[in-house]
Amino acid sequence: MFLKTIDDKAKFKFKILSRIYWKLWFGRERIALKSIMEAEMTKKAIGAGSYLYPMPTVLIGTLVHGKPNFITIAYCGIVNHEPPVFTFGSDKNHYSNLGIKQNGCFSVNLPSVKLLAQTDFCGTVSGRETDKSRLFKIFYGKLERAPMIDECPLTMECKLIKVDETIGSHEIFLGEIVETYVENECLNNGIPDIAKLDPVLFSMYDWRYWKVGDNVGHVGHESKKVK
Repeated sequence: MFLKTIDDKAKFKFKILSRIYWKLWFGRERIALKSIMEAEMTKKAIGAGSYLYPMPTVLIGTLVHGKPNFITIAYCGIVNHEPPVFTFGSDKNHYSNLGIKQNGCFSVNLPSVKLLAQTDFCGTVSGRETDKSRLFKIFYGKLERAPMIDECPLTMECKLIKVDETIGSHEIFLGEIVETYVENECLNNGIPDIAKLDPVLFSMYDWRYWKVGDNVGHVGHESKKVK
């Protein structure tokens, strides 16, 4: 009986020591593996942010209390094909938001690089204090209440579908595109030519504007190079 007790104690001690050994061993292995991965990794975590580069830059047009107003927006894009739907985010304090809700429509105006100064101006002053409509020649289309900029090579008028006010700092507007207007000289085989449109692009955290570079490929053709 006494010998059995000693034997049991020895087994128990062996088990404890074995567990400690393996924990230490695998711990070292994990640390070593982590060090190797960190040494090989070339990317750095920089936190959550609006890092989708580049961003298109547009001028959103609306009537506020019956007067045309335009605001520069980069948080935007196409989110549906049929029907075509455009969406953008606008800070809840922006003056234009009220007009869009009042009229149930808005315009999307794609400025060219030639309109960079006016585009920047519309994004740095508020329509509450400044008449931004004086900067442009304005026309209207099917919706009659969505002011568009004649100097922009491409404009679209949108019927408001929905406003989401629940996400955070911005209100999210969705609008169905009911018509598009393009300068004849910016069309190629009946569709807009991005090089001729010469749109303004934006990078968020260095607050810079950019322009489009070269065409690098064609959809469906480049995939053939993949083996």
